Amino acid sequence: MTAAERMVTAATAWIAALDPAQRADAVLPWPADQERRRWFYTPTDHGGLPLQRMGPEQQQAAHRLVATGLSGPGYVTAATIMGLENVLDEADGWSASWGRPRGRDPQLYYLTVFGTPSLSGPWSWRFGGHHVSVHHLVLDGRVQASSPCFLGADPATSPLLGGHLLRPLGAAEDLARDLLAVLDDGQLAGAVICPVAPVDIVGGNRSQLSDGDRVLPLPEVWRGRFTDPRLRELTAAIHEKAEARAGVTEQHRDAVALTGVPKGLPAAAMSPEQREVLRALLDVYVGRIPEELAEREAAKFAGDRLDGVHFAWAGDTRRGRPHYYRLQGPGLLAEYDNTQRDADHVHTVWRDPENDFGDDVLGRHRAAFHRS
Repeated sequence: MTAAERMVTAATAWIAALDPAQRADAVLPWPADQERRRWFYTPTDHGGLPLQRMGPEQQQAAHRLVATGLSGPGYVTAATIMGLENVLDEADGWSASWGRPRGRDPQLYYLTVFGTPSLSGPWSWRFGGHHVSVHHLVLDGRVQASSPCFLGADPATSPLLGGHLLRPLGAAEDLARDLLAVLDDGQLAGAVICPVAPVDIVGGNRSQLSDGDRVLPLPEVWRGRFTDPRLRELTAAIHEKAEARAGVTEQHRDAVALTGVPKGLPAAAMSPEQREVLRALLDVYVGRIPEELAEREAAKFAGDRLDGVHFAWAGDTRRGRPHYYRLQGPGLLAEYDNTQRDADHVHTVWRDPENDFGDDVLGRHRAAFHRS
């Protein structure tokens, strides 16, 4: 079966297992563009039906659909991240609420289907909760878009028995450091765009990226506005204190702002050895989706097409210090930050600024439809 066929089969089975009340929240009519293009990575309402409101068999059917949208390692990583909510709850002293009964809850991950699952399409689905956001669009028998795709981890590093460490997104840091290690002084100067790391990914959870985008204040990365003044003030204070502690200035915000022309060191200025490390790092991002889809994405950067991908770093280059980097090129923006909780809280996202949510392919499809 193709990825699209697996998604149709799994989505149809999950919907069939729901009762009418559940289905009303889980399935929205196509295209529902405003809601379909919303996404989050904070512990907020991500929209749709949460695992919490499903029975065991329904949850299993939901996970089966989620697994069709991720590679084997990608699904393991996402499932591990969800389980970390329990670890995070303990780290928070079992006291975080975020306006809900349990602020850190591995059952508050939401699944939504937009439209009717079919190979002809269009239809799409979204799965998200704290530190996980997965999106896929199916049209004309193919999965036409698989971004944004966000994975985070808090804590980024957790102790296991026997002295081992759990690092769900460790490769995203280690390979970036491997690339830094093989750059010469001149290349390093071109790659480091700011001495201070931003306190979050710069693109945030915007539906569409634009030239000049800066880090969003934390309260804006939630669904709606907090009705509880205490929570509104708390999230604002968390962001302000994080920037103050890091010493973020307007100059630093400008330095890391998104631009249409990528910042940093281009692959065209790298040696073959350095390009291989860059490609391995890129694979950590595109490799989170099913292999056949990942191969299609990786082909966009095969051979000389890698030349336009830029590597940009901000913050300290020493381990254990706040840091950020991004990979940017045609049809690509991958961001990584590890600045919160004393650099033990990772965010990573892979995006296609031209085709997030299938915007580009849907635009062409709609234009062709209206001409016919």
